[in-house]
Amino acid sequence: MDYLRAFIFLVLILSAISLSEAGSIGVNYGRISDELPSAFKVVQLLKSQGIDRVKIFDADPAVLKALSGSGIRVTVDLPNEMLFSAAKRPSFAATWVKRNVAAYHPSTQIESVAVGNEVFVDPHNTTKYLIPAMRNIHKALVGYNLHSSIKISSPLALSALQNSYPSSSGSFRPELVDLVIKPMLDFLRETGSRLMINVYPFFAYEGNSDVIPLDYALLKENPGMVDSGNGLRYFNLFDAQIDAVFAAMSALKYDDIEIIVTETGWPSKGDENEIGASVANAASYNGNLIRRILTGGGTPLRPKADLTIYLFALFNENKKFGPTSERNYGLFFPDEKKVYDIPFTQEGLKHYRDGGHNTPATGNQQVTPPNNGGGVSKSLTGSTWCVANGDAGKDRLQGGLDYACGDGGADCRPIQRGAPCYSPDTLEAHASFAFNSYYQKKGRAGGSCYFGGAAYVVSQPPKYGRCEFPTGY
Repeated sequence: MDYLRAFIFLVLILSAISLSEAGSIGVNYGRISDELPSAFKVVQLLKSQGIDRVKIFDADPAVLKALSGSGIRVTVDLPNEMLFSAAKRPSFAATWVKRNVAAYHPSTQIESVAVGNEVFVDPHNTTKYLIPAMRNIHKALVGYNLHSSIKISSPLALSALQNSYPSSSGSFRPELVDLVIKPMLDFLRETGSRLMINVYPFFAYEGNSDVIPLDYALLKENPGMVDSGNGLRYFNLFDAQIDAVFAAMSALKYDDIEIIVTETGWPSKGDENEIGASVANAASYNGNLIRRILTGGGTPLRPKADLTIYLFALFNENKKFGPTSERNYGLFFPDEKKVYDIPFTQEGLKHYRDGGHNTPATGNQQVTPPNNGGGVSKSLTGSTWCVANGDAGKDRLQGGLDYACGDGGADCRPIQRGAPCYSPDTLEAHASFAFNSYYQKKGRAGGSCYFGGAAYVVSQPPKYGRCEFPTGY
């Protein structure tokens, strides 16, 4: 009998360890649409799918009330436009916490506050207000004795990195390190919070489909890629991007900070030039990522890290601006039908098989990347280029550069230190290369060479050192 009890005890311990190593799946509930169901119906949908974490981009009363008593853990957001007030006026932060957090918790299980979102690429230059705003929101939580149960962080875009390839060379942009990165990591360490990051392998694949295998981007079976810096083998781009952030923190001696992925996803539809946007690829990426997270295990660099991810997004949102993909990241249509069938729980995974077929182009169109070694066309016939306007001012040029290399999806690898187009190391030269990459990737479409007046089109090849500007991808 004693042996039996010991065996049962061992099984329970091993089961607990196994469960602790598995990650967690949440979803972003965006509402930039005029077709969505009521917040009450959304909560019922989440529960029916076994989704027990949700992130919203504000602190909408109707949503927080609907989530009351649901058992679903919630992340609320202090929008970027409120950072100035929250940073400058502790009373504003206190009132915001009172009305949007304390008024609902704990019946609405708020577990974290995202202060701003991708602040470094915000064109309204709110970066300098971020840390003071985070500290004031934290002080307000302390006042309500909620600081232990509710954590604070701020989602970063991967454009906060100066280098991300190979993963072992991950580093933050130098101009951000002392200004905000180190103070933020110090704050996260003090409060026991995680670094929030938004990770989109789709953007990297879309801009570099000639060099990134689709199976690697979609977490399908593939031979993997070896990091030349540390010898680790990566079998998917998601892990490689996560480890680039871990490496960047490690370079600054913040090895103890954990990561939470606040956004990741793949669009089910896109414009003709949005390579890889399809229903099949979206189903493969999200389905395979869910399986990778729920079956446990960390990344090659941090094998013991248990990751929580928030899929983007719950619904297709028909009122979002930008390319077609922006309105087609949803897991569900507004009528609550699935865009594609994937599970969200370990139970559902038992019967899940990735049935998606690789579709490198949008719709039914097939795209063959140019066969020229580097994947870019150097033909000068009838070509135009997009270059920076040196008279636009440093702030406007930097803002345009940040967007192009971040959410814009420009290929900015050639302007990294040691790369062919790093020299001359000037803001105008780097911005010109990034603006042109964005312009060419958008098919030289009208309006794609503007950047708030910081760029203009030329018909002669730009000359910056020995750098060659591509005329197409």
